[in-house]
Amino acid sequence: MKATVKYLSLIMVALVTLCSCNERKTRQALLPNISGKAGEVIVVIDKANWEGIVGNALRDSLACETPYLPQREPLFSLVNVPQNGFTSMFQVHRNIIVMNINPAVTEPGIVYRKDVWARPQTVIHINAADAEAAVEIIRKNSPDIVATLEQAERDRIIANTRKYEELKLAPYITEMVGGSPHFPSGYQLKKKTSDFIWIEYAIQYVTQGILVYKYPVVEGENMMDLDNIITNSNEILMNNVPGMFDNTYMTTSNFVRPSIEYKRYKGLDFAEIRGFWEVANDFMGGPFVSHVFYSRDGKEVIVLQAFVYAPKYDKRQYLRQVESVIYSFEWAKEK
Repeated sequence: MKATVKYLSLIMVALVTLCSCNERKTRQALLPNISGKAGEVIVVIDKANWEGIVGNALRDSLACETPYLPQREPLFSLVNVPQNGFTSMFQVHRNIIVMNINPAVTEPGIVYRKDVWARPQTVIHINAADAEAAVEIIRKNSPDIVATLEQAERDRIIANTRKYEELKLAPYITEMVGGSPHFPSGYQLKKKTSDFIWIEYAIQYVTQGILVYKYPVVEGENMMDLDNIITNSNEILMNNVPGMFDNTYMTTSNFVRPSIEYKRYKGLDFAEIRGFWEVANDFMGGPFVSHVFYSRDGKEVIVLQAFVYAPKYDKRQYLRQVESVIYSFEWAKEK
């Protein structure tokens, strides 16, 4: 009898969970699509706090200069909307930060939510009893706030890419390194060798490129050291990415030293390098982002290098788009 009751209880829990999941999926399916420009964030806050220390803290965190761009561009474009103006027109925006600064707040902190009024939407609630407490929360959580918004932007780009993917490209890369990113429609194969692939999307005055290459691990060397990576990369770039004229080729710019950060994303450990590329003996250049990681067998180093050349335009969004491509990398399923 007890076993029967326990079995029935488990069935009821499963049914309730299933109904709850179906309800959530149905609700999400009924939500409108997001609005707003890529890289834009609506900040719901009253004018006094927006023009005071709270607004300054938000701007310091989110509207600071995007690193490794040749022109000054903010990390995100902030749009202030007062609480009484936060109507349905703004509620469907892609990225929203809602500031709740009120002496009645008893649980100060930050709450991250998805798909509240639209999809795919990111909403961040910051609750504080006063302006000073709000500033402390913003500064303490700044890295997480930035990372959440950046990942939300990348996820949207990747999701859209998978809807309109250039499927013919992945097999070339999978054959060479055992996995591949997802490429948006319009990207084309430009060059292929046994250890180097160049894929790009090019329109007038704008080129977005992905370079995929590999080189052997040298025993006793730190293959994930920044100088080691740059040395190996420069040799491969010199031999594979020529410029427009004789004795010109792509290389890493020494004008500003690249940065390196070690990350883990969807089970993949990699070194993320940001910097500038240039054409040796010429006047071309731009920003790049590289992901560097070991092959499955650990015998080779694999590099996915995303770069932008757009001399007439701002580059923040172009770089974010092409960066999202390398973030979409997946190992092929092992047979």
